[in-house]
This record gives sequence, structure tokens and C-alpha cells, in this order.
Amino acid sequence: MGRHTYQTGIIGNCAYLAHIGMNTNVEWLCWPRMDSSFVFGGLLDKEKGGEFSILPDGEYSSHQYYLENTNILVTEVTAKDGNSYRITDYAPRFFQYDRYFKPLMLIRKIEPMQQSARIRVRCTPVCDYGVMPQQRFRGSSHIEFAGSSERMRLTTNIPISYIVDDQFFVLNETKYLVLSYGNPLEAPLVSTADRFYHETERYWRTWIKHSSIANYYQPYVIRAALALKIHQFEDTGAIIAASTTSLPEFPGSGRNWDYRYCWLRDTYYVITSLNHIGHFEEMEKFFSYITDISFSDDFRYQPLYGITGAKELTETILPHLAGYEGNQPVRIGNQAYEHIQNDIYGQVLISMLPLYTDHRFIFSERKDSVHWIGYLLDKIERTIDEKDAGIWEFRNFANIHCYSNLFQWAGCAAAEKMARTIGDINLENRATSLKERAAAHIESCYDPVRKVYTNAAGGTALDASTLQLINMQYLDPASERARDHLTALEKELKTPNGLFYRYLHSDDFGKPKTTFLVCAFWYVEALACVGRLEDAQREFANLLKFSNHLLLFSEDVDEEDGSQWGNFPQAYSHVGLMNAAYRIAMKLDVPIFL
Repeated sequence: MGRHTYQTGIIGNCAYLAHIGMNTNVEWLCWPRMDSSFVFGGLLDKEKGGEFSILPDGEYSSHQYYLENTNILVTEVTAKDGNSYRITDYAPRFFQYDRYFKPLMLIRKIEPMQQSARIRVRCTPVCDYGVMPQQRFRGSSHIEFAGSSERMRLTTNIPISYIVDDQFFVLNETKYLVLSYGNPLEAPLVSTADRFYHETERYWRTWIKHSSIANYYQPYVIRAALALKIHQFEDTGAIIAASTTSLPEFPGSGRNWDYRYCWLRDTYYVITSLNHIGHFEEMEKFFSYITDISFSDDFRYQPLYGITGAKELTETILPHLAGYEGNQPVRIGNQAYEHIQNDIYGQVLISMLPLYTDHRFIFSERKDSVHWIGYLLDKIERTIDEKDAGIWEFRNFANIHCYSNLFQWAGCAAAEKMARTIGDINLENRATSLKERAAAHIESCYDPVRKVYTNAAGGTALDASTLQLINMQYLDPASERARDHLTALEKELKTPNGLFYRYLHSDDFGKPKTTFLVCAFWYVEALACVGRLEDAQREFANLLKFSNHLLLFSEDVDEEDGSQWGNFPQAYSHVGLMNAAYRIAMKLDVPIFL
């Protein structure tokens, strides 16, 4: 059996995100929001997930590519008789009437290439996670579907009878399929679809032109940035970890989780990546989402929230779904919202630091500064000596984790800067005192015999998250202690093919069998930090081979064969790539002609 990769690409417009397979099928689409029930969910059940495919009669081959510097996806299909056609899938997004137009609309353009292929279009959406198909109502030039909270409509210039009767027909001219949720397309089909295409193409290419991306492996960074962009739910600014649920960390593991939510503990990495590419608007949106949550009066923050800030994300198993390639259970919701993860207060403080240090923000945007900073320092003080579930969200193992203390330390350092900016010496002194307490906890994790920081105070296990001690410069990257720490982590957690395990000890589900891709990118950053630049470049280049055919990365990678597993695409794998590439590019700092 060869290397497993996800045979899909993604399109989106910051209102929704869809997966289009090499088999032409819309394998995953949740409407009306990214965390809603799927209307197409073939990823998790081929029978109950519905279908939206455009296939030839008999066997075929296909390949996919993105229109350069866009989120417009092209699938070219060649039938066994040599006839071929092209499908262009896009989610309209462009500026109109002083705001972004981002409808719940999926447009599929079908063009003949070689001669006239015989094709069949199937469109059978489902509702309530595949419990039942949607009802179908035939119109003069459209099909209407009922079953979701609002009706869906498929508008097309293909004879409706061919679709309703599941009939093959000859493709001898360009055809269009426009699937909409809620408001249907009420405009000329062909001219509107073509206008939306050109406007969307222009939007994405302009967005990339306005990105600050160095030449170092630029195509990969561009694709990562485009993927990250459409993981943001623009209405609120939330950035989801992934658009999928229950793609297994490895086959048969039971580690199948719903990632369609926003994790506060990842805010530092996301803000850093957006800042590196110079996208201020996305940062502002994300700040707004984080601010709305951070001003709540809750005793503690949750590790994750819904994309509208919802708190209750009750985890439920859907036994009627077969699961990806038969891997059950299928989960919706995520129990991790109940966990204690004490790094998040520091994450929020760091994420808000640009409001005080970046002069593109005006002072009025620093809401109620003294109260807010003190409020977060209260939370750090209350939790600084408390055991938590840690970054990896252990369900039954609590400890005082080095990683949590690191972000408490960094958050307090950020609070010091904020306090100096607003001229509050008492707040600054308080932040300094808490920073020293966090540092004492970190030092209690140091093993002087092995010359390494362990995962927790008094523990012996090593953890890839402690690479951040170097990357965040808690440890001076030029110091012997930083180099020794990195060497120890390499020796235990790095695989021969350059991947990195999170940890090797048993957790709630036994020992992990796949590596965690973002950890390998953290490793690359650490190499660059300590001055091992040639090693960093070699390891970075090596990691790029673990993408799929469209340069998209998963959460997990099998050490033995490089197979992709886990939810896909994983936003934070792409964030890791972007941050590692930036770190190397800054270290190289060579003229573009060399």
C-alpha cells in the first residue's frame, strides 16, 4: 500500500470552505457555517454523505491544480476514450458596495477540452449530518432542495432532466452549475458566473500582491497563506483549526476529533504568521474575536470557542456515519472546551501586544487598558501554580506543564511592555513579579543530568512543545543550554526522515503512532534560532514532500511511509510552514540576485 494523501483541494470565501476531490465530487461542504452540518459529506460516508460530482462514462484519470495565486481550483478529467473536460470550482469573493461579497454560493464551470465527453452530473445534498437526503423540487432551469434551515438551489444551463434522471449527456459547450444556500442566484447565469469568476480571480491575485512574502520557497508560502486565509470566518474573525471533523490521526486510533473551532492557545502563532506576511486586516478581525472573548466575566477562559464565540461545544458521536475509510467514531463538538489549559491567558496577552507597540493602531483601539491587562494578570496569578491538561489536551493527565508556564512568562513580558506604554508602574511591577514566578516553574522542569527541559515539573518525559523555549527566546539561542536542549529533543523525538513526535509516552489512548507536522516546523525554527542555518534549510526542504498534490498539509504524518492523517488541511501546519520559512529568510538576508 502506497503513501496515503488526501485527494482533495479546498476552495472558500471566508464564509464557507469546501473540499473538491480528484473524483470531481464535492467531498465536504458545511452550510450555512463552517461548523454547521455538512450538506455534502462524502469524506465521512460515501453513501450517507450525498454527492455533487461531474463524471464521465466509464474509467477516467484526473489531475488538479490551482489557478496561480488564487483559491480557484481546476480539475481536468480525461475519459477512457480520450475525451477530456475541465471543471473550475470557486467560491465568489470580491469587494462590492463598500464591503466584501462572500455569498453561500459554489460555482462549477465545465468546459470541453478534447472533443466532446459524455458526462453525468449528480447533485444530492443531505441534511442533519446525513440522516436523510434533502427533498428535491424541479423548476424550469433550476432544482430546489429543502431540508436545511434554508432552501438550496442549483441553477444551471444543463437540461434539468439530465440531472434529475441521472442521465449522461454530451458536453459540447461550456456549462455552469451554481449551487446557493438561502438567497438563490437571480441574475443571468452565464454572464454573472463569468463576472464572479474574474472578480474572484482579481481579488485573490491582488491579495497575494499585497502580501509580504520572501522568495524563500515562495510558492509553498503563498499556498499556505491562501489556505490560512479561507480558514478565517470573516463575520467574527475566528480562525478554525481545520474545516473537517473526525479524519483519524492514524487508522484505527479512535483519535478522531472535530476541529471546526477556534483555539485560543494557537493565537500567538496565527498572529505571528499574519504579521509576517503583512496582512493587517485579518489581524484586526482576529483581534476583534479575541477581544470579545477576553472581556467576558468568566472565571477562566476555555481553550477553544465556537466561531461565533459559543462556549458549549458538547462532544457527540454520530454512530450512523461510517467514518473516513471506515474509521469511527465520527465526532461533532469537542470535549476540550471543558479542559483547563493555562497557557491561553498568556496567548491572549501576546496577541494583543501589537495594539500597544504597532503604531498602525490608534490609541482609542486599546480598550480600557489598565482594567483589561490587570484582569488577565489576575487569571495568570490564579492559575500559575495549577495543574492543567497542557497543549496536547490530555483528558486524564494533569500536570504543571512547562509549555503553559512558558506562555505565562511570555504573556507577563507582553504585559510589562503594555504597562510601560501606558505609563502604569504598578501594573508593570506586578507583571514582572508574575513573570519571575513563571520562570521559576520553567526552571523546575530542567534536568541538569540530561541537559534538557522536560514536559513538566518533576517529570522525565520530553515534549516537542518545549522547542518554543528557544523560538520564543526564553533561552538565549546563542547559549549552550539552548543548544543542549535542542540536541536532546532531536535525539529522542526526531525521526530519521525529519519528522517530529509530540512526545513518546503513553496518553489517554496509548502511544501515538504518527508525528505532528507543526512540531517539525518548530524544530526548523529552533535550528535557525541557534545558528544551524544549513540544517534548518535542509530540514525545511525535506518537510515539503509531505504535502498532497496541491501543496496542502495535514495535521499528522506517518513516520514510516509519510502518509497524511488527521484533519485536513490543518491551518496550524500551514502557519508552522509560514513562520519557519520567515525565520530562515530573515536569517539568510541575501540580495535577490544571489
